[in-house]
Amino acid sequence: MRLDLLLTRLRLVKSRSTAQHLIARGHMRLNGQRVLHRDRRVAMGDILTLPLGREVHVIEILALPDRRGPATEAQACYRTVDAARTMPIAGGERRGPAPA
Repeated sequence: MRLDLLLTRLRLVKSRSTAQHLIARGHMRLNGQRVLHRDRRVAMGDILTLPLGREVHVIEILALPDRRGPATEAQACYRTVDAARTMPIAGGERRGPAPA
């Protein structure tokens, strides 16, 4: 499945064009490698690292959705890797206590 289509179906972005702009900015990684092309193929088991809002999210693809369904259906298709730790984007506002 194409990366831009997957991001839309997983409800990580609102539209396919938004997904394409996010990919084109070059801040997304697929299995640790930088992604610049929206037609990059994604398969089950792949790890995506993507900036959303002021944080970086790392997710593992568990299933490829057939459609853009309800949020609960979309969330069942991926899992957040290391959900206990948030990774703020450099230069963003800090959330939580400062590191010691």
